[in-house]
Amino acid sequence: MSEDKKLQKNIENENEVQAPEKASSQIKEDTSETTDEIANVEPKSEEVAITTTNTEAESDNDANKSNEEKVSGAETIEGKEDVLDEIDENNAEDAEDSDNEHRHNIPLLDYHSMSMENLVGELQKLVRNEKVQAIKKHVDGIKSEFDLKFQDFIEQKKEDFVASGGNEVDFRYNSVTKRQFNEVYADYREKRNQYYKSLEKDLKSNLTHRLEIIEELKGLVNVEEDMNTTYKTFKNLQEQWRNAGPIPRANYNDVWRTYQHHVEIFYDFLHLNRELRDLDFKHNLAEKEKLAQQAEALATEPDLNKVFRELQILHKIWKEEIGPVGQAHREAIWERFSNATKVLHQRRQDHYKQLDAEYEKNWEKKQEFIAAISNIANNVSNNHKGLQQQIKQIEELRNNFFNAGKVPRNKNEKTWAEFKQAVRSFNRNKNAYYKNLKKEQQENLNRKRELLNLAISLKDSDDWDSTTPEMKRIQSEWKKIGHVPRKYSDKIWKEFKNACNHYFDRLHASKNKGQQEEEDNYVKKEACLERLKAMQLTEDRKANLQVIKDFVSEWKSYGRVPFRKKNIDQKFNKILDALFKKLKVSKQDAELLKYGDKVQQLADADNERAIQNERTFIRKKIEESKGEIRQLENNLEFFSNASEDNPLVQDVIKRVNGHKESLATWKAKLKKLNILKNSINREAESSDNEEKGDSIDE
Repeated sequence: MSEDKKLQKNIENENEVQAPEKASSQIKEDTSETTDEIANVEPKSEEVAITTTNTEAESDNDANKSNEEKVSGAETIEGKEDVLDEIDENNAEDAEDSDNEHRHNIPLLDYHSMSMENLVGELQKLVRNEKVQAIKKHVDGIKSEFDLKFQDFIEQKKEDFVASGGNEVDFRYNSVTKRQFNEVYADYREKRNQYYKSLEKDLKSNLTHRLEIIEELKGLVNVEEDMNTTYKTFKNLQEQWRNAGPIPRANYNDVWRTYQHHVEIFYDFLHLNRELRDLDFKHNLAEKEKLAQQAEALATEPDLNKVFRELQILHKIWKEEIGPVGQAHREAIWERFSNATKVLHQRRQDHYKQLDAEYEKNWEKKQEFIAAISNIANNVSNNHKGLQQQIKQIEELRNNFFNAGKVPRNKNEKTWAEFKQAVRSFNRNKNAYYKNLKKEQQENLNRKRELLNLAISLKDSDDWDSTTPEMKRIQSEWKKIGHVPRKYSDKIWKEFKNACNHYFDRLHASKNKGQQEEEDNYVKKEACLERLKAMQLTEDRKANLQVIKDFVSEWKSYGRVPFRKKNIDQKFNKILDALFKKLKVSKQDAELLKYGDKVQQLADADNERAIQNERTFIRKKIEESKGEIRQLENNLEFFSNASEDNPLVQDVIKRVNGHKESLATWKAKLKKLNILKNSINREAESSDNEEKGDSIDE
């Protein structure tokens, strides 16, 4: 077999091995650590993507050009190396990180809505269960939110401390949550430092290996051996390059361009056998068409993160694993691949526009919550109960604010500052209220102590008539006084309650004794009532009246009965009225007969004040009766043209006559009372004269 045919067969064998499906499956395990950055970075402008259409055509110059022209072409690439930079730059430092696909499966949660305790728990879970190089964004997001929340928390504690009378310079607060966060974060930093130290060592080692590959590649054009062996060596160096591992980002572009430059030089060297070169160009074109087809198929993939991970893999294969194509196809195949990439970028731009719209709605919601908090802060309740309700409302609004979702980045800091300002304004007003309340409670304490001392001084008094109203007044005054400091509240209330209970226990004991007397009176009245019921009237009217009068005197002598049994008096009067009716005694005479017994009791008591009170009461009744009579007689004038048979007229006349009878009765009672008073006065004057006469005699 000729040397050319052997070389052609080897190329065909290599083409079978390097099928893009297999290469893609290999590279999928070796994507860049920073792929997640691609999926979350705003794509570059359309103009950048458009200007790169001819990049590959410029980088893969015609095989007939000189090496100097190729170097010039590489420099041209450098000037236009922003060809889809979002894809290419992320193939640099750690393009073959096997953990990259896994880290895209670690969700970025809404850390803004989490409490400090939950943030600590989430950080601890990530540090314990995930690889340190896969969680940088997660940890940065958690730390940022935790720092903001802790700052707000500690400032609130400081305000509370100052509001309660403390000096700001003396403020100290030991937060267990903060200590736990610092411990977990320190563990993360230690693991991260260890990882990057190891990574730096590996990157330098990989760089050395890649430079060695380039040196071997440079030497291929000077090796004196058959073309078949040289081509195998070239393919072997390509395989080593693909598996050489990541290198430092700062060296990536230079090393890659140098490698590509010497690959092109080798293809120039291969130009000695145009048939083999064209066959390789044909294979590369087929592979790039497959890559373009795969990129176009990604347009229907719903998962954008997956789209850009796959797109990055395709670009890496295009750039590092597939060689140039023939001059006639270079621009067309690159334009097809570039256009497919632009479509995906446009999808992502649309996705971010939609996110921006959602973030804007979230911002509007948060503005509403901030306005609601500010409104409450400007209208703080002036009572404890109302303020406690407002505190619950503020807490609910705070939770709603945190759960409202992300806002546009350019509004985030301002929104957070407005939120903190509104909450702090409420807290300051709340603290001012409680500061004034503390002063008021001290004044209330002093007032309650005065009442306590007064209650203690009265608790052993036996002057029930004057002390009982005073003790009730003290209790009523106590209820009107507001709250006192919590540390004194239970103690002073217990002392006051004990003093009041001591007095009223004594009062009730005294009343119980009186209640027994009332029960005895009820038994006696009940027996008297039964005897009155059994009374038989005789022919002697005067004797009957005297017996009735004796019953009345006996009844009055028994005194009060229990309140719940006082209807026995009504039963007694009802029987008396029936007896008076049988004896044909007028209502007025009956009333005077019963009243005469009361007058006699007043006379026996010789209580001038009681007699005066009775006279005042009767005069009041006389005036009321006169007023009723005048009003009714005035009403009769409206019926001047009405017949006397009119029911309304008859009712008014009846009521007038009734009040006139009552008026006559009250006047008769007053007359009897006046006779009693005059009699008492005459007896008093006689007594005074006797005392004067005795004095003269002496």
